[in-house]
Amino acid sequence: MAVTVETLDKLERKITLTLSADAIKNEVESRLKRLARTVKADGFRPGKVPLSIVAQRYGYSVQYEVVNDKVGEAFAQAAAEAQLRVAGAPRITEKEGAPEGQLAFDATFEVYPDVKIGDLSTAEVERVSSEVTDAAIDKTLEILRKQRRTFAQRPAAEAAADGDRVTIDFEGKIDGEAFAGGKAENFQFILGEGRMLEEFEKAVRGMKAGESKTFPLKFPDDYHGKDVAGKEADFLVTLKKVEQQHLPEVDEAFAKSLGIAEGTVEALRADIKKNLEREVKFRVLARNKNAVMEALLKIAELDLPKALVQNEVDRMVAGARADLKARGVKDAEKAPIPEDLFRPQAEKRVRLGLVVAELVKANELQAKPEQIKAHIEELAQSYEKPQEVVRWYLSDAQRLAEVEAVVLENNVTEFVLSKAKVTDKVLPFDELMGA
Repeated sequence: MAVTVETLDKLERKITLTLSADAIKNEVESRLKRLARTVKADGFRPGKVPLSIVAQRYGYSVQYEVVNDKVGEAFAQAAAEAQLRVAGAPRITEKEGAPEGQLAFDATFEVYPDVKIGDLSTAEVERVSSEVTDAAIDKTLEILRKQRRTFAQRPAAEAAADGDRVTIDFEGKIDGEAFAGGKAENFQFILGEGRMLEEFEKAVRGMKAGESKTFPLKFPDDYHGKDVAGKEADFLVTLKKVEQQHLPEVDEAFAKSLGIAEGTVEALRADIKKNLEREVKFRVLARNKNAVMEALLKIAELDLPKALVQNEVDRMVAGARADLKARGVKDAEKAPIPEDLFRPQAEKRVRLGLVVAELVKANELQAKPEQIKAHIEELAQSYEKPQEVVRWYLSDAQRLAEVEAVVLENNVTEFVLSKAKVTDKVLPFDELMGA
């Protein structure tokens, strides 16, 4: 039977579905009979409840269930016969004036758009690269030393200097009034590491244990505490303890403490370089992948299915609620989260997903099993027991699907870079790492 598809808009379509009333009635009766075998009712043994009572109690819900199932089946069959790629769930409404013995429904839905990708040779992409230098290794070594530093109390006559851990009491007032977050006791921080505002550290630097000092401090206009941003406060600080830091020497003992079997500084530096190179590779790939995706969006033409955008918005809102709940926000499920905040990003995600899917299909860029396995093995190298990590990925279909998606995007990135107008740029290590 030919299916008549009505075009309502660019992507919106409508199909009228007809169902046999007798077929629905028969299916309802069949399901009620099956239900009667297990349903319980006062005064009757299990399986002996009269069908009339079962129908009275469950008839409406079973009727609703059957109609939904039959409409769904009819829609799936009609869409398949019409060779339609349906985007999102259809909107079903009952239609009046159906022929006798029939029920009619209108299914309104969207179809996937035609995606037109322009000439890839016209796409402009900046491809970055970076390398691990000796300075980067030295910086990482310094971080590792600080993670294992110890502190010893300075003699009372010695003043606090950068690198020292100080313990202070402080109280700040604005126009003579205390303010939230402006007071603390036995507060510790390390001078020179930027945890406190520069004026605050400057005031503490040079003080000795037991000394107190009053000083003015102007909060920056963009300070995260909006109640005090741009205002000037007077602080009273009492320095209670000064502790000098001691960093471990970079020697064989230090290397062994970090799990380097050879126990040499050279082996430690080689291990650091290997780990940094792995991190650089992933970051470079992420930067280049993002540049490719932005370039693809500029040369692609397509209409967006509203249903897919709304689905993405719903997922993002759900994710935001889950994040609020994880942070301990009360009644996170009821928190007002405007959908419009997520719509531009949702539209971009849907657009990019459709463009990438079209490019993959047209150029056979699907992730191959050997690529997925290689990517998992590379990820696992940064862990202490790589084989256990590999098994962890391979044992879960969802985790495998996530890896497959990453590999597929990598394939797309390499393919576009091989066709596009590419400008190469070497990024300093610190810039790449966001230091």
